[in-house]
Amino acid sequence: MPIPTVEQQDWHRGIRDLERRLLGAERTLTYQEMARELGVSTHAARKLWRALGFPNLDDDVKAFTDADVEALSTMISLVRDGHLNEETAISLTRSVGQMTDRMVVWQIEALVEDKIANQQLSDATARTQVVETLPELIAPIESLMSYAWRRQLSAALQRLTVRVESGLAATAQGRDGSEHDSPLPLARAVGFADLVSYTSLSRTMNERTLAQTVQRFESRCAEIISIGGGRLVKTVGDEVLFNAETPEAGAEIALALAETIAADDVLPQARVSVVWGRVLSRMGDIYGPTVNLAARLTALADPGTILVDSVTARALESEDDYLLVPQPPRIVRGFGEVQPHMLLRAGGTGIVLENS
Repeated sequence: MPIPTVEQQDWHRGIRDLERRLLGAERTLTYQEMARELGVSTHAARKLWRALGFPNLDDDVKAFTDADVEALSTMISLVRDGHLNEETAISLTRSVGQMTDRMVVWQIEALVEDKIANQQLSDATARTQVVETLPELIAPIESLMSYAWRRQLSAALQRLTVRVESGLAATAQGRDGSEHDSPLPLARAVGFADLVSYTSLSRTMNERTLAQTVQRFESRCAEIISIGGGRLVKTVGDEVLFNAETPEAGAEIALALAETIAADDVLPQARVSVVWGRVLSRMGDIYGPTVNLAARLTALADPGTILVDSVTARALESEDDYLLVPQPPRIVRGFGEVQPHMLLRAGGTGIVLENS
């Protein structure tokens, strides 16, 4: 067997030291031993561990620490004390697991890209150096995460109280109660922005250029949606999904997205849609006919344009800032004949970006 070099030995030693710091304790417990400490069945312990996004392990593997017991016991205590049922506790645990998994990958890749771009390092060398610099970053990033979670929770509470009033006031705009989404609980403007010809462009780009393009698109969209008072629901490669609490807020975000991306020298044009309707919100995502119709309209839009449906057009037609141009009726899968309208700006300053 090949003998590890001094550099490789230092690398593995650094990884072990970093793991001990991150985990907070040695791996001394098996599934059964952890379950015994928690006072639950092995099956229940496995369910919580999987909800955090980690794979199953063999029963005899000492993979868990006292810190794992302490963390999982917090959710178990909430169930025992009657604050949550088991299903809700699993759902909340899964939300933490899924969000932190994506966040950690994002953070590591950002650090690697920084090393490659600013120090002209190879990918392998950059990743090695990131491991070496991470110990200095753990506490600051952890502090920021805790602060951001509290801030985001505060913002969510505002949406549930103060800002929901405008949404309730706008619930009936452009609607007569016969719409497919009427049984759903939340009135929202739902929109998509989709980069044109992304698939063909990605074939001509190297890995770094593609990553920079996607990052630029996502950051531009996130900024606009945030300033416009909306919520970025998710990004999927070349597409973003957002929502807002009034038709006007959704229209302003859609217009700003189309205008900003069109003016960007790096990004290709975008197709945008926004639909005022009702949705079901679960697990950080939104569902229902409104979301599906917005996705279909995005696919129908010409590059650089914004499409809305007739309900949204009626909700916006009394506003002087918008011009709604009827388009030929289209047969839309799942909805039959739909009357799209092109949304254009007729007045107003729109969303003002920091760098504009």
